[in-house]
Amino acid sequence: MYIKELSKEEFDNFCANFIQSSVYQTSEYASAMKTQGFTPMFIGLIDDKNYIVATSLLLIEKKYGFKYAYAPRGFLLDYTNFSLFEQFTTLLKKYLGKKDIIAVKICPMIVKTIYDVKNNVKMENKMSEEFMEEFKKLGYFHLGFNNNFEALKPRHEGILDISIPYYEIFNSFPKSLRTKIRSAITRGVSIYRGNEYNLENLYFQTQKKYKRNLKYFESCYSSFGSSLEYYFTKLDTEKYLTVIKKEYEKQEQIVHYLDQNILSKANKNKTNLIQKKIKATQKFDEIKKKLIKATDLLKENPNGAITSAIIVVKNRDTVYLFMDGHNKKFKEFNSKQLLIWTLIEKYNRLGFKYFNLGGMTSILDENSKFKGLNQFKLNFGCKCYEYIGDFELVTNNALYFMYRNSAPIRSILKR
Repeated sequence: MYIKELSKEEFDNFCANFIQSSVYQTSEYASAMKTQGFTPMFIGLIDDKNYIVATSLLLIEKKYGFKYAYAPRGFLLDYTNFSLFEQFTTLLKKYLGKKDIIAVKICPMIVKTIYDVKNNVKMENKMSEEFMEEFKKLGYFHLGFNNNFEALKPRHEGILDISIPYYEIFNSFPKSLRTKIRSAITRGVSIYRGNEYNLENLYFQTQKKYKRNLKYFESCYSSFGSSLEYYFTKLDTEKYLTVIKKEYEKQEQIVHYLDQNILSKANKNKTNLIQKKIKATQKFDEIKKKLIKATDLLKENPNGAITSAIIVVKNRDTVYLFMDGHNKKFKEFNSKQLLIWTLIEKYNRLGFKYFNLGGMTSILDENSKFKGLNQFKLNFGCKCYEYIGDFELVTNNALYFMYRNSAPIRSILKR
């Protein structure tokens, strides 16, 4: 067996027939990452019959003169075939070492534990410890069970099974989520299909969330082609003002009705009516504030306001929530909830089996600052997939030693 660099076509053909793969293990993703300073490399393990038996996308990054490789979501090989894994590792180490690549970091799609929406363990991979030992034996260094977003790819993902009827999925949502979705529609939120000319909407909403520039968004759009779809939500500010005006008029009538009843009723019946009047007046005051805000929104955004945006990528039987964002100013309109649900329903009808809601953090950490993000995704009924974590394999000992020893100098340069 030997390692060789594959063409894009060779890599794509192998991926098309490989059982388990991720959108982050595709040539399209590789193309998009070129704009972020990475040089893609497709490598393959060739057997004695000249067949490709394992592959990997490697993203090469140059750090302070040293070349470092990343294999997003790991290698495309059968990790349970320890003999194959060992041969691949041994040959890969030699191949990359000769190219002066100091190390490769991988985050394999080997599930450790799956949790349900109530944080109960639904599946525990009994082989995970065995995998860990195998990685260690082959020279991989485990970088720990990170619980947040420290790595290139999150160690936790929210994956929703959408193979059941869409109405069953919707009915499984908490009542609060169903209410938010319906309220978004009644308040005037609509969904539109976007294109490359309005990608800036998503970029500006996600600048603090994704460390990627606008070129990356544009490259993703062109690289993934028809596999990528871009949607955004828009608040019809005129319709919203109309809705609030109707609420205002309705509540005004209720308050007026209670006033008239208090004046006409005997003293023994007034106490209950007065309590109702107080509550009704409080609600009326809240709607007044909404009316003022709705009026201002229409003045500021006469043509409507973009409230959220999402890019999804279709890969085999799974739809990936690739990038998403929302304008916090319009959070109360629940646009993102409506958008995600609409896409779940759409792809369910088209026959897709899974909707990957993207990265999460450890749902067992009650004090996590990302607890709200986790709960947002869990409300859609997804399961939390916990992978075994990141590993680093040193491929050129001499250069890696120099790289590590230059850390204090790099630290000074960053200041």
